[in-house]
Amino acid sequence: MREDEIEKIRGVVRDCVSKHLYSSAIFFADKVAALTNDPADIYMQAQALFLGRHYRRAFHLLNASKIVLRDLRFRYLAAKCLEELKEWDQCLLMLGDAKVDEDGNVYDAKDGNLIYFDKDGEDREINISSAICFLRGKAYGALQNRSQARQWYKAAIKADPLCYEALECLIESHMLTSEEESNLLSSLQFSPEDGWLSSFYSCLIKKYDNESTVEARFKKLENEISGSVSGSSMISTLVNNTDLLACKAEYYHQCCQYQKCFELTSGLLEKDPFHLKCTLVHLAAAMELGNSNELYLMACNLVKDYPSKALSWFAVGCYYYCIKKYAEARRYFSKATNIDGSFSPAWIGFGNSFAAQDEGDQAMSAYRTAARLFPGCHLPTLYIGMEYMRTHSYKLADQFFMQAKAICPSDPLVYNELGVVAYHMKEYGKAVRWFEKTLAHIPSVLTEIWEPTVVNLAHAYRKLRKYREAISYYERALTLSTKSLSTYSGLAYTYHLQGNFSAAISHYHKALWLKPDDQFCTEMLNVALMDECQNGVDSTVELC
Repeated sequence: MREDEIEKIRGVVRDCVSKHLYSSAIFFADKVAALTNDPADIYMQAQALFLGRHYRRAFHLLNASKIVLRDLRFRYLAAKCLEELKEWDQCLLMLGDAKVDEDGNVYDAKDGNLIYFDKDGEDREINISSAICFLRGKAYGALQNRSQARQWYKAAIKADPLCYEALECLIESHMLTSEEESNLLSSLQFSPEDGWLSSFYSCLIKKYDNESTVEARFKKLENEISGSVSGSSMISTLVNNTDLLACKAEYYHQCCQYQKCFELTSGLLEKDPFHLKCTLVHLAAAMELGNSNELYLMACNLVKDYPSKALSWFAVGCYYYCIKKYAEARRYFSKATNIDGSFSPAWIGFGNSFAAQDEGDQAMSAYRTAARLFPGCHLPTLYIGMEYMRTHSYKLADQFFMQAKAICPSDPLVYNELGVVAYHMKEYGKAVRWFEKTLAHIPSVLTEIWEPTVVNLAHAYRKLRKYREAISYYERALTLSTKSLSTYSGLAYTYHLQGNFSAAISHYHKALWLKPDDQFCTEMLNVALMDECQNGVDSTVELC
């Protein structure tokens, strides 16, 4: 057969692949490979078999080829076949020997020399070595060797910053701490035209920085211009990009701006109802807002559209948790973890469903599993500390809160819990420092959700007999919420300790208006009335 006729058949194969007619592609690719016995045609036949899901046959064809161990393309495709067949040990053997260090630097297993990956030779394609590193990471992850998986994912993204899947695995599986994510991002070598990608990646990592810093990142990315469109003056930006908006919604959730987050995700899901990352953030916001109707609708749709995904059954668990049916919630959270053991929200939900019913041992077991699986996520460690605090094991609680702080030193909730522990241990000066750090780390303006922290700070100042500072923070708490019994009773008691009986009586009345049967306020109101009747006589007597 003439060369032009063979080239025509090659064109037919490529056309069949582009139109997803894989059986036709396999048929014609087989004929070309038989006619030429050329490695490129054998590779094309193997690709057609792979796309047609004939993985065993494709692997046999590649493995029988003498060039498989010398050509990275052959080796990679053979390993991809083994990946689909779930033969992970064989997959690693096919990819060959190499070592990687904690920083993601790859070394030759034979001579120990550092391997450098050249991106320029492949133009805008993903570096094949980066793809191989990523596949190694995936194989180690499937074999439950998360340490090696983390190192190979880092090697993949360092070999080629365009390998987004590697970064996604590191972030979604919480393999890195907040500091490690930032260090990895700063070590990536972006080309000049990929500056926008560096900005985008900075929005993907943990966002516990100051509000102005994070907002500046989003603003910079939204203003990235793709250039003129067809010579016109029109320009295109990422301001309406769904991935960017999902990142922004996630940031609003971290800032405890749940209503704002929910509104953004609702609009996003109208535009793209199958954006799963946005769906997860939407579920979390609906949970915080107690929107059980939305959770029910989302769960029904997800189970119908994605019955084999962990997210779907996690949504069902969220609905039952929201309506306080914790046993049912636990069952569905457990199902989600069985489907995907690396889905961290399900493990957290599983532990929380036990904690909600005071089943501390089972909750701790779930949190410990989560802490082991997701070393870059501080929440399991934080929740373990909360469980210890609930059982009055304050020293153990403090240790776990400090571990959570080491993983994520910028989450204000960690500092709040450290302050609460210090308060319970009667270390009031230490409690004041932790509560003040909490307020300093809140990335946005103070909202009602942080009112308990302000009240706790006021309580700590009162215990230190710094009544002026305590009154200042009680009054600040009242600007956030006027429906807190603790704030009014604490403020009344502080005025009482100062000898300002009129102000104390007024605030005891306000507290009792919120809860008429409160024993402390009722008793102290009577004491304050008696003290006022005595017209300040012996008003400096110490009160407990």
